[in-house]
Order: sequence, then C-alpha cells, then structure tokens
Amino acid sequence: MKTKRESGIQEKLNHDAERIVGTFISNARGFGFVEVEGWEQDLFIPESEVNGAFHRDRVQVELLREQKGKRQEARVVAVLAHEITRVVGTFDKTGKFGFVIPDNEKLSSDIFVPIERSKGAVTGHKVVAELTSYGDERHKPEGKIIEILGHINDPGVDILSIVKGFDLPMEFPEKVLNQASRAAKDVSAQDMAGRKDLRALTMVTIDGEDAKDLDDAVSLSKEGNRYFLGVHIADVTNYVQENSALDWEALKRGTSVYLVDRVIPMLPHALSNGICSLNMGEDRLALSCLMTLNEKGEMIDYEIAETVIRVDQRMSYTDVNQILEGDEETRSRFTSLVPMFLLMKELADLVREKRKKRGSIDFDFPESKILLDQRGVPVSIKPYERNAATKIIEDFMLLANETVAQHFYWMELPFVYRTHDFPDPEKILKLGTLINNFGYHIKVKSGDNEIHPKEIQKLLGKIEGTQEEALISRLALRSMKRAQYTVDCTGHFGLACQFYCHFTSPIRRYPDLQIHRIIKEQLRGRMTENRIEHYRGILPEVAKHSSETERRADEAERETEKLKKVQYMEQRIGEIYEGVISGITSWGIYVELPNTVEGMIHVSRLAGDYYYYSEETYEMIGRDTGRSYKLGQKLEIMVDGVDYFQKSVEFVLAPETEE
Repeated sequence: MKTKRESGIQEKLNHDAERIVGTFISNARGFGFVEVEGWEQDLFIPESEVNGAFHRDRVQVELLREQKGKRQEARVVAVLAHEITRVVGTFDKTGKFGFVIPDNEKLSSDIFVPIERSKGAVTGHKVVAELTSYGDERHKPEGKIIEILGHINDPGVDILSIVKGFDLPMEFPEKVLNQASRAAKDVSAQDMAGRKDLRALTMVTIDGEDAKDLDDAVSLSKEGNRYFLGVHIADVTNYVQENSALDWEALKRGTSVYLVDRVIPMLPHALSNGICSLNMGEDRLALSCLMTLNEKGEMIDYEIAETVIRVDQRMSYTDVNQILEGDEETRSRFTSLVPMFLLMKELADLVREKRKKRGSIDFDFPESKILLDQRGVPVSIKPYERNAATKIIEDFMLLANETVAQHFYWMELPFVYRTHDFPDPEKILKLGTLINNFGYHIKVKSGDNEIHPKEIQKLLGKIEGTQEEALISRLALRSMKRAQYTVDCTGHFGLACQFYCHFTSPIRRYPDLQIHRIIKEQLRGRMTENRIEHYRGILPEVAKHSSETERRADEAERETEKLKKVQYMEQRIGEIYEGVISGITSWGIYVELPNTVEGMIHVSRLAGDYYYYSEETYEMIGRDTGRSYKLGQKLEIMVDGVDYFQKSVEFVLAPETEE
C-alpha cells in the first residue's frame, strides 16, 4: 500500500502529465525517447511503455518514478498526432503481399503492403509508401506504394531515396517557375533609380570553382591608415516579392541543400544562377555594407545601402590562395588585382586577430570532398581544407553580418538573429574531465559551471598540431549547443559576440532574404507601425521554420556523405590503413582515417583479452593484460565490412597490430 507521501508524488506526476507533450523518437530496438520543448534532457520510454507510438509522433506522456542517477523514464499515454505519413524503403515481395523495409533506421517495424496496393513493385525496388495504418502491439503498420523510385542498384536512386526520405522538395511548381522567369529580366534604368552606383568600384567574387550561385562580392581600398571594405550582397528581394508564390516556396524550402551529387536550390535557377547571381561584367542590384576600418582593424564608420554593382572578376579560392602564396603564373593572370588581394589578406588578419582576442572560437575541421563517377560511384574521398582565401571571405562576411545585426538591434526593429547559447554545464564538466586525461584544463565559473568562449579558444590553441587535436576539437564542438535563428538577440557564444545575423546569402537561406526585406523597408522610410506589427507577427515562425529546415538539410547532407563513404570503403575491404581513435564507447572503438572516413572496431573484435570501457578515463582496457586503447591513439586497422542499413563501416585491428 502506498504511503501518503508516495500518493502525493504520484498525484503530482499525474497532474504534470497533463502538460507534458513532446515528440517521440523511436529506436530500432523497440524503446524510444520523447523530446519536450524547453527541457534540457529528453525522457526515456521503455519498450513496454511505448504504447503504439510511431517515430516523430506528437505524444502525451506520464512520468514514471525517477531512478537515481538514471535518465527520467516516462510512458506514452496518448498519441496526439502523426507527423510521418510516408516512408521510403526497399520493397520485398512475398507471395500475395509485400513489405517495405524502411531506410530510416529509427523505424523499428517493416510496413505491410497488400499486393493490390503495391503498384507493381518487385523485390529490390526503392519505393515511397503512404501509411494507411500505424499498427499496434499485435499488428505491423500498413501502407500503399505511391511512387517507385527505381531499382536499388540503379544510378542515383540511393541519393534520391534520401531526398524523398527527408521530404526535400525537388521540383518547383509551374507557377513558381513562371514567376521566376518573368522576374529574371536584365537590370533596367528604372531598377537602378535611387540606388548608390558602385559600378566604378573594383570588386570581385571569390568562390569554389564549381559554384554557380554567386551571392556575395567584395571590394577593398586603402587611403592613409583607413581601409574601405565593401561587402555586396545580391538584392534577391527585388525579384522575390513578399507573399508571392516564389516567396512561399522559398520559405517552405528554407535553405538550399548541397548533397554529394546534386544541389536542391531554394530558388529556381533563373534567379539563383541568373539575375540574382553576381556574374562577372553584368550590372546587378545589391545591398551593400560599406565599412571603414582603422589600422587596428576596428570599425570606425559604416553604411548600409541599396546599390548597383558590376563585378570585375570572378575568382576561385584556389587562384586567390596561389596569389597570396606568391605563385608567379597566377599573379601574372590577375596583375591589376594582386595589390587588392594582398590588402585583403592584411585586413583579414587584423580583423581575425581582433575577433580572436575577444574569444571567438574557430573550429577548423576538414570537410569531406567526395568525387563521384558518372554512375554516382565514389572514386575519391579526401579532406576539403580551408585556405587563406576561404578565411578572408569568412572574415569579411562575419564582419558584415555583425555590423548589420548591431545596426538593427539598436534601431529596435523586429529582426531575425543568428544566436548560439552557452553550452550545457554538464557537458562542459564532462569535457573538462576528458581533457584532463590529456594534461589540459579549462576554467569554469564556480557555482554555475559557465564557461567563457575564450577558454575553448585557448584549448584549441594549445592542442594545435598535436596528435589529439582533431579529437579534442570534435569533443569540444559536441559540448556546444546548436546555433539557431531567433527574434531575440541573445548573442553568439561561438563567435563571442553580442550581435549576429545572417545577411550574406539570400539566394540560399531564407532568413537572409527575410531580413533584406526589413532592411530595404527601413532604408526607404516605409517601416510604419503597421509594418512593424506585421513583422512581429510573422518572424517567430519564420525563425523557427528556418532552424528546422536548416537542421533537415544538414542531416540529409550528412546521410548522403555517410552512404557514399560506405560505398567507397566497400570497394576496399581487406585493405589496411592507419587511423586515429576518435571515440570510445562500451560497445567499441571508433577510428577515423586521414580521408575523413570513420569506422568502428566492435569490442568483441579486440583480440587477446576481455576488454571493458572505463568511463573515468575514457579508455578501453584489457582485464588481464592491462592493454588500453585511448582517444587520439594511432592505430593500424583493416577494413572488414560495411553495413548499408546503418550506413557504417566496420574495422578490425590490422594483423600486425593484433600480434
């Protein structure tokens, strides 16, 4: 029988359950979690308490009794709404029915499909199934095939399946394409009226060799000890009118998505690669942030203006970097521009040093550059390194973004900011414990375990060039929160600045497009009380939706990279590589190779002893031999296999290492 106190606790838990609503995240092993908005930690749902909830369902939960030292458990008491209505997977035909085996590893059950609803799909077809029933404890979910993407081995079908799985919109509606086509007219005298004419300024675009949507140009000159820096951004809002079909489509997409084999643009090509792209030698409309800086790299004046520009030269990061490194052949091709590029390096170094002094964190991870053949088969994977030219553009764009954000913050107008909150204290404590094993430490404020970004920056400085650099950098990054779009200017922890927004990419990011509208209305004196109220009403949802679509794009990009890495390593089973231990868990050791591919050695494959994981020292230790595997340790491995379902690579110790 319950005591009075226990009954009181249960009553409180039941009362609280009325208000606990969240999103159910399922796990292939049957259990799940519920994410509750505003809660630091999600709730654990044991398999016996899932009660028919499907992945991504909106659910109401009831807390179970808290267990000391463990994650709070809960049970699902009601499914309020289903978010997933379609599932992408591989069809498997069995007699008079079939199953769709979902690509999403979080979906724990196959989807039953009656033969009359299979649309003629055969075993091995990648399909899209619409759910007609979500199943229960005794029945599998049911569905009908609504689209056959092709056979699992057909070129491009693998990436297309990921595109469909994330519900990324590929084709533009005809109305949107027609609007884009009508809007994409050459710049006329009427378009230029009332704008600052900057066509006499020498300016360039600097992008990757294969970039097609060029939305930012830079200009720079120096008089005495003053630098005059211009960051010129395509005026996309001139062609995308508010509440037009184009605008609604751009908002729905939220961002362009850059996958391994394709780009899914936010705007149709007529705009993104055409009139909105700052193509060399062509008149273009822009919003310019014209900044004056002193010899210390400090901002002493600025102006934000509607302008007309004409880019003198389209440059690549490679060419600019070679110019800065003194390559005579490249310098001879761009003789007249060389002084400006040297000046850019000079100013960027000043600006970066100033940012570094205040504590800005610069995570310099090599991204993966994956090259595919015509059939979509990966033929090369290597790190895509940043160079001096990419850093110059980053520095100038950051400066413009900060300047615009600060300007509009003090004007007290509705705006969309890019914010990054302080890290979770528990994660910082964990990071501190881990780096102590390597002989490093970080200072935190006693009492609240809050950390200044300068401490992270100092840590990154200390580990630069060491064996453990990549590992500790990644662990430090994982201790951070995710940056997001908000209407409140709460600061950016990673950049150690109070004011920040995204102003520089309106071709590929909706928040940039949205704030361009606000900037132009303010510049034209049209920001009336009605318009202020209008923006106050719409911006919270714009910010929330933009954060969600950005996260979706990041996840889709990551999934396509993982898939191509699996395909690449499948061709190299049996080959030996040297890697670095990048992670250790109770189930195995993760090893990262120089080409950015990460794989796992399962604990059962560590020969010669029974190994256990030490949470205190983050090591895998042999119980009898005492042999240990530590983070950052170099290791020779052999590629043992791949798992397409998990999109993972399996390693074993190389024979010499085992011995």
